Amino acid sequence: MNGQNRSDIYPGLEVDIILKKDQRTGNLTRGFVKRLLTNSAYHSRGIKVLLDDGQVGRVAWIVEEED
Repeated sequence: MNGQNRSDIYPGLEVDIILKKDQRTGNLTRGFVKRLLTNSAYHSRGIKVLLDDGQVGRVAWIVEEED
């Protein structure tokens, strides 16, 4: 699932984000959401979040939990 809708993202969720420095390369960083930084309900490039480890980026992908 992509990270364009704010309603799909919440603290504790595991996500892949694109850091500002990785926008050209598209390298993904995995982590857990600590706080949502984008206030709008939708963002075409992904909702901006703060991870537990302090990194900030836009959500590229929501990691699906396997049942």
